[in-house]
Amino acid sequence: MDNRNFDRPQSEFTEDIIQVNRVSKKTKGGNKVGFSVLVVVGDKKGRVGVGLGKAPDVSSSIKKGIAIAKKHLLRVPIVRDSIPFEVRVKLGAAYVMLKPAPLGSGVIAGGAVRSVVSAAGIQNISSKVLGTKNQASNVYATLEALKMIASRHARMMNRKERKEQKNETE
Repeated sequence: MDNRNFDRPQSEFTEDIIQVNRVSKKTKGGNKVGFSVLVVVGDKKGRVGVGLGKAPDVSSSIKKGIAIAKKHLLRVPIVRDSIPFEVRVKLGAAYVMLKPAPLGSGVIAGGAVRSVVSAAGIQNISSKVLGTKNQASNVYATLEALKMIASRHARMMNRKERKEQKNETE
């Protein structure tokens, strides 16, 4: 019996497949069929990434998507199991609104947003997706919203630190 699969350590990341598309290209020799897979990867501790893998078969495209998502991880600030403040983002046709929710509310979000937010480890959030039903667009808009939250939170923390240092010197 071969025990190679059992010796492999468990990954710290959770992987969620959002969308599998079968794509074909007309060539001289006929149709060339491939797959594109949108994958969300997160550690449920504030890091999340999205990857789009493309390959001739589904399993290879999933592996590529996971690898791309792990390369482009984003750190999301989590305050009391939620996000620190409300944000609204329009990216292409997708319009995503994320709002912090009180403890015990749970994840109130549609499919694409829910998977990104859950992978990040946010447990209480309210969201609304407007504009498009395209899951890929909604995932990228959600990621953009989380980037905005991260940068704004970093600026707020820097401002707070500078203010504390100024008070210490006086």
